[in-house]
Amino acid sequence: MNYRVFIHTNPKQMVGAIVARHALQRHSTHADRFEVDFINTVDHPFLAEHEGREYLRDGIHRVWLNDDLQSFTPLRFMPPELMGYEGRALVIDPDIFAVADVWELLSRDMEGKAILCRPRSGPKGVIDKCLASSVMLLDCAKLRHWRCEAQFRAMFDFKLDYHEWICLKTEDHATIGFFENEWNDFDRFTAKTRMLHNTRRKTQPWKTGLPVDWRPAERFRLFPPIGWLMRARRRLFGEYAFMGSYHRHPDQNQERLFFGLLAECLELGLVTEAMLAAEIAQRHVREDTMQVLRRTAPLAPPPGPPIALSA
Repeated sequence: MNYRVFIHTNPKQMVGAIVARHALQRHSTHADRFEVDFINTVDHPFLAEHEGREYLRDGIHRVWLNDDLQSFTPLRFMPPELMGYEGRALVIDPDIFAVADVWELLSRDMEGKAILCRPRSGPKGVIDKCLASSVMLLDCAKLRHWRCEAQFRAMFDFKLDYHEWICLKTEDHATIGFFENEWNDFDRFTAKTRMLHNTRRKTQPWKTGLPVDWRPAERFRLFPPIGWLMRARRRLFGEYAFMGSYHRHPDQNQERLFFGLLAECLELGLVTEAMLAAEIAQRHVREDTMQVLRRTAPLAPPPGPPIALSA
């Protein structure tokens, strides 16, 4: 069987994607059994074609912006096509970092399911029953109905809601199974974590201090007035008005992990100082990146834990 991991990304998150690929390969004793590929927004013109057009998101019309931090998310439905609807694919966001051997997940028995994932946490998971498509193990032969570009275009015809699509609500739930939450651990880094997901965008460790460049939701089921205020803010003052800056992650272990992995990427030539300088200039990574790298302690070699977790 053919096995591949796909990291879907855009230029703003390319440094994260490179670190994510390194983490996957670093921690696997079976790295020769699978490939790791990027799916980059710049390689798929149908995204740019819709710049500035309205699409349906959570029952509301929003404007598509390719420069948004998360413009890559529709591409998480592309791996089956790229695999020719054969084999097994794992697709992850560019802000997810393996601390265990991903082969354990890639090679597991899917028990006939087409998709393995985990539920969302918080109100989106409990009330809205949203599934987290940010990490999905896919049996590509069972997903021949996935046509990423066609489904993307359907949002602009107001025939497909982004929220329904991204939460896997358009799928037959009998075809969906679940893996342990630790394979997509939302901003929680414990001894049980298998893949750490820096999903709280405002505290992504490589963005600290930069102005926020992502757009919040405009529908809040628990307290709708918040959504009304977000919508009024956008319409009166612009997409990112009053959004403030990225904060430092409250868990220093997660910052240490990311910059320890980035330091290894620099040492291995996966990134260069010139590339990081360019990313800093474009405000894709924090301004003090080089200083943080210099004070970050080296990670422990695999297969053990990369850092000793502290409170």
